[in-house]
Amino acid sequence: MSPQKTGLFLIGVILLFPISSVYGHGLGIDTIRSADIDGKEISISVELPLSFDDDTEKQITITATEDETKDNAKNVTFLIGLFHENEMIFRNYFFTPDGYLPIKVQATQDGEISFQGEQDSLLGAWYGTDSNPLVISGPIFQSGGLYNFEIEVRTLDEPTNIIEDSGIYNADLTVPVISEHLQEDSEGSEVLFRMKSYFDKISSFEYNPQNQQVTFEMPFDWSEQKMSHIPVVHEEVHFPKEFAEFLSGGYTGNVNGIELFKSSIQVDDYTEEDERIVHFVLLQDHLRFLKNQMKKTGEPLPDKMVFTLNTTEKIDFPLTAYTSSEDFLVNLSWDPVTIEPETNTKFVFTIRDGQTGEPLRNSDYTFVILQGGKEIHRVTGFAQVGGESEDYYFTEDQTGPTIIRFENIRNSGQETEFGIVVAPEFGVFVTLILVVSLIGVILISRKSMFSIKQF
Repeated sequence: MSPQKTGLFLIGVILLFPISSVYGHGLGIDTIRSADIDGKEISISVELPLSFDDDTEKQITITATEDETKDNAKNVTFLIGLFHENEMIFRNYFFTPDGYLPIKVQATQDGEISFQGEQDSLLGAWYGTDSNPLVISGPIFQSGGLYNFEIEVRTLDEPTNIIEDSGIYNADLTVPVISEHLQEDSEGSEVLFRMKSYFDKISSFEYNPQNQQVTFEMPFDWSEQKMSHIPVVHEEVHFPKEFAEFLSGGYTGNVNGIELFKSSIQVDDYTEEDERIVHFVLLQDHLRFLKNQMKKTGEPLPDKMVFTLNTTEKIDFPLTAYTSSEDFLVNLSWDPVTIEPETNTKFVFTIRDGQTGEPLRNSDYTFVILQGGKEIHRVTGFAQVGGESEDYYFTEDQTGPTIIRFENIRNSGQETEFGIVVAPEFGVFVTLILVVSLIGVILISRKSMFSIKQF
């Protein structure tokens, strides 16, 4: 790659990260949805801080919510076991009168796990008060990787309403794993690659200078029980910006020999001053696609993912996302390419037949914008010729992760969405990765095609 071309690309590609719901399998929060507890459907969320590598106060937060009323459940006793690398860290009873259970964490390098707080007289369940908060101390979250919370509900509604068999539910959360890998380039010089995994520990990292290819492996359980609550798998490959032979206008990726969707590979030149980061972002629909492709071979499913990253100069536009049934697909673009506060942004989209790609006339839809899990805009519209647009003004405080969602497409109840991440330190940039532009973007679609059709 020529110096002129390299310089253009370093200016031209911006990735806008991070986003807790996009970081990785349960990174930040994982939710057990609609568990049937004594005739009620209860959703249980477990939340962790994004890291344990500083001295700030840490907290595990567990919340139980009734699906029907959306209110917090009352008088809940949890039996919670925490596991890491198939070893149990603790198992104990915890009580919350209002469905909200905060557990402060005091991590130490050694010693034994201990609890501080109050205990009830029925099951000896731990709980906290304003004067005596619930605290867990000891060697907990000392290494990165997956942490499994095994949860049973033992009381609900009344403190004495003991439930004998509520079932066992699992929430998986991740403490990021950072590793360094010294590799040789095509001239035999050493290059330091770094990996940041938001899922599990990686191994067998290798850079092949002849093919300009990075490969690495990571354990993965392809069972439905595990995959059903994996929102996303996220891996980051870091390398120096001065490492010219691996700089590229774009990258392609494979997992277990299967080509990934274009939206699964994202480029970031701004998070780290001296490093480029290439992100693997695999949404749940992508994982199911990979699993189905592997099953077609007739071979047993592996117990890992083998990632491959290659350079490419090809960039595709526009972004496309399917509904889960693949009955419909949506093309999305916007104008202007750079979204700024207090400036009108026009989102342009086309609703198409998922099988033929033809625009679908007389298509109704609901256009929704979400930030931080909350709606900031909702409007119902009608695309008479299949294509339509919606306008929105982002305000100064509307930065960070943003979801563009299309609901109830053609009154079918089906939906699809696009995830975009806004970097507040650079203003509100929401743009497509495009080398000819001086601004770039990360765009994560719910499900993208290998061959993108134009409007």
